[in-house]
Amino acid sequence: MWNFFQNQILGMRWLNVLVGQLLNACGLDTAGQLGASIQFFVYDVVKITVLLFVLIFIISYIQSYFPPERSRKIMGRFSGLGARSVAALLGTVTPFCSCSSIPIFMGFTQAGLPLGVTFSFLISSPMVDLGSLVLLMSIFGWKIALAYVVTGLVIAVAGGTIIEHLHMEDQVADFIRNAKANAAEFEGEKPTQKERLRNSLDSVLSTLKKVFPYILAGVTIGAFIHNWIPESWITTVLGDKNPFGVVLATLLGVPMYADIFGCIPIAESLLAKGALLGVVLSFMMAVTTLSLPSLVMLKNVVKSKLLAVFIAICVVGIIVVGYVFNAVQGALMV
Repeated sequence: MWNFFQNQILGMRWLNVLVGQLLNACGLDTAGQLGASIQFFVYDVVKITVLLFVLIFIISYIQSYFPPERSRKIMGRFSGLGARSVAALLGTVTPFCSCSSIPIFMGFTQAGLPLGVTFSFLISSPMVDLGSLVLLMSIFGWKIALAYVVTGLVIAVAGGTIIEHLHMEDQVADFIRNAKANAAEFEGEKPTQKERLRNSLDSVLSTLKKVFPYILAGVTIGAFIHNWIPESWITTVLGDKNPFGVVLATLLGVPMYADIFGCIPIAESLLAKGALLGVVLSFMMAVTTLSLPSLVMLKNVVKSKLLAVFIAICVVGIIVVGYVFNAVQGALMV
């Protein structure tokens, strides 16, 4: 039953077969490189779009019960490690990219939450969410998906803990530290169920409009890697023949800007071509957490010293996680 759910419901393998049959009926040989690339492209674009439509709707509906003020109150009930853990978990129900997480981070900081708590949220929100868990399960299986989410939460909590113990509150931009959270902006009547559903649908459409170009780009790159790049090239650069593959993948991922939905087709193709699991997941984490545009935005919110510490914590954490995944790859792939 689980294999059927993972392969046919989440993975939509039936769709891949159907696309192949339709292309063959149109006279295109899906056994060749061009036909296989087109089949990969059509199948992955449709599959990811359908899954995203359903997932974003569900996540947005859940999120309607967690506006910023309610999230702040929830986190305010905890302290220390518990508060940072709650902040990281709340990040999983916010379908934000690294850039759109920063305004929420600013609001939490202005509301007086400890700096470590706000950074645990800032790390977790773009790196881990419920949508990524389901999409990762659809491609890599539940073991890898769960391990990715758990390690992402560990990085978020550990990063927040380090920052809090360094007492770097003075490294937050003055206009953030001196601002008072405006409670009025959080107030308002609770939405009705009809409004929640309508807002969830609006969120689906706006999110898909924003991420669809990245899906197309990611699937195109994935199709190219999957059908045109020799396997020997991938295994040489990103396989066990290169002990620095994790470091290389992390550093390559940092300047890129995409969300996890655009990264997954690339990761799928790299893994199929022989890249190590830790290398692939490190690349995904680096792209989603440390994109160059988000770092430019964050530079306007925190001072250089805190920004450097944040980047260092994320990079080191991602690299460590990558090597751990490489070490246990055999167990996770079973």
